[in-house]
Amino acid sequence: MSSIETMSSSETNSSTSSVAAPASAPAGVAPGFDPALAEQFSDRMVGVLNDAAIALMTSIGHQVGLFDAMATLRPSTSADIASAAGAQERYVREWLGAMTTGRIVEHDPAAGTYWLPAEHAACLTRAAGPDNLAHMMQFVPLLASVEQQVIECFDKGGGVPYRAYPRFHRVMAEDSATVHDAVLVEGILPLVPGLTQRLREGIQVADVGCGQGHAVNLMARAFPQSRFTGYDFADEAIAAARSEAGSAGLTNATFKIRDVTELDVTEAYDLVTAFDAIHDQAHPARVLAGIASALRDDGVFLMVDVKASSHPHENMDLPWAALLYTLSTMHCMTVSLALDGTGLGTVWGKQTALDMLGEAGFSEIETKEIETDPFNNYYVALKGIREGGTQRP
Repeated sequence: MSSIETMSSSETNSSTSSVAAPASAPAGVAPGFDPALAEQFSDRMVGVLNDAAIALMTSIGHQVGLFDAMATLRPSTSADIASAAGAQERYVREWLGAMTTGRIVEHDPAAGTYWLPAEHAACLTRAAGPDNLAHMMQFVPLLASVEQQVIECFDKGGGVPYRAYPRFHRVMAEDSATVHDAVLVEGILPLVPGLTQRLREGIQVADVGCGQGHAVNLMARAFPQSRFTGYDFADEAIAAARSEAGSAGLTNATFKIRDVTELDVTEAYDLVTAFDAIHDQAHPARVLAGIASALRDDGVFLMVDVKASSHPHENMDLPWAALLYTLSTMHCMTVSLALDGTGLGTVWGKQTALDMLGEAGFSEIETKEIETDPFNNYYVALKGIREGGTQRP
């Protein structure tokens, strides 16, 4: 998504750098040291530091509702913006300073007004739906909160447990809901030929690692003849899922607290889904084998997971590759290791995913994509041996 690149200020703000690279090679450095390259890299790192600050302030702007408020206003003073967002003016004024110098909002110093360009609002407001990037900035403070624990793991091994991330399920639920609300029923489920009609007629569906269950509840509402079961081992996530189902009056959605490594269900489901849930399981190979066992012979597994290669050098041109490896180090890999797991990680990649699906017992695997979700691959996996079955890229 090019909007991620356009939000970077490292190029536009590089002139603000006050850090100068050494004019000559530091003591002990071999001949061939290039001062120009050193200065270029130093400027880049200053830009990285500045962009990190912008990401943090963008997270705040999203959570406080400042972008949403500004998108509805004409050029306004900090007091007017604060009033519209229900926030304290002094904090809003300082936040606007960061957003102005970060080239996120525009400012008229003579009039003392600020405004959010429509082109920026298109990827910073809740109205943008799946194109909203501001909500993803919440991962920056979320991950930073466990930095010292992760550093300890570098020294002693092990991992950081799920309980160290009290906001994780809420942030992930918001992230996935932006896509699911827009395209789950009309865009994602139809990736499986004939599935929509089967759901209308009535089938048994399970969602593995359901989190707060929003996807399950969306499907249950859209297909009242089918029955849906969501599995997750987090008590608070299941409680939120049950609450949403109850508020919607859904009688065909059930949620169970269970470690999906021990699913212990045989040939019970026609469809199993997993939305960005497999890569941070403690024992993903066992989970996949359990899913295969839980499916009936004509069952389908729809697995949504991160779009990337299994090899770092093949991710060099992926605009958010560094973010994925950071998410893995700071959450997905470490929570698996905290459970004495394999530490598969966020960037297990397409090659490893296809191999593991095949080893779990899926004979025909197809990888698909949807335009509104550039971050994920959509794997459609069929169980059992079929004549002419192939594993397609």
